[in-house]
Amino acid sequence: MSINSKTKISPTTSLCDQNETQIFVRGRDLVNELMGVHSFTEVFYFLTCGKLPTKPQTQILDACLVTLMEHGINPSSIVARLISSTNPNEPQVAIAAGLMAIGGKFGGTAEQSAIVLTDLAEAISTSGESAILQTAQRLISSGAPIAGFGHLHHKPDDPRSPRLIAIAESTGIPLPYTTLLKKLSIEIDSVKGRHLTINATGAIGALLLDIGIPMSAIRSVAVVSRSAGLAGHLVEESNKPASLTMWRASRASVPFSSD
Repeated sequence: MSINSKTKISPTTSLCDQNETQIFVRGRDLVNELMGVHSFTEVFYFLTCGKLPTKPQTQILDACLVTLMEHGINPSSIVARLISSTNPNEPQVAIAAGLMAIGGKFGGTAEQSAIVLTDLAEAISTSGESAILQTAQRLISSGAPIAGFGHLHHKPDDPRSPRLIAIAESTGIPLPYTTLLKKLSIEIDSVKGRHLTINATGAIGALLLDIGIPMSAIRSVAVVSRSAGLAGHLVEESNKPASLTMWRASRASVPFSSD
């Protein structure tokens, strides 16, 4: 429907309701049906998918959340630490600043990988499995980084990816997108002439599709996960400040030039 349509749409929410004594989350009593009964991971799935997850779905989502939580000194943690040093009493500001770094290059590529896989699945439905090779050729010939593949530091393989896939496979549930990712990986290696690792966000993009996470929530998984990791960085920054060292190092590494 066009946003300019004259048809009025009454705004509603299905997420939460409350009265004087109760709070309901998607129709479940928060106090008596969710608190102490379901984990954070389960309720996160419940909020984004509209139903409580199965045990395998919970296990896979939990593994994805843990995987992206922490990856050392990187753009998001550097930003969070720097902002914390200038605004030490407002951790939410530093965490929000750090989360702004989750995008098309770092952390947010699970969403891009998922798009590649859903487009590929559609292509296979009309053209058969030859679409896998064609997709690999198109991605490599573009010259752009391939979402879900390659890593700046981990070579020849991102150690997180095979573990994530093994955890998922151990649950016994169907993993059509993960299977498709592995097939695409074989073709990418063949076309490129060398091995290109499936990185963590590539595996996560496939796994989140496999457990029914909507495309619109995939990047949010990275945001939720990294929020916890940044909280750890802020605690460490308060005890063992590193932001000033980072600032000085950046000034020393980027000299002035009149060009």
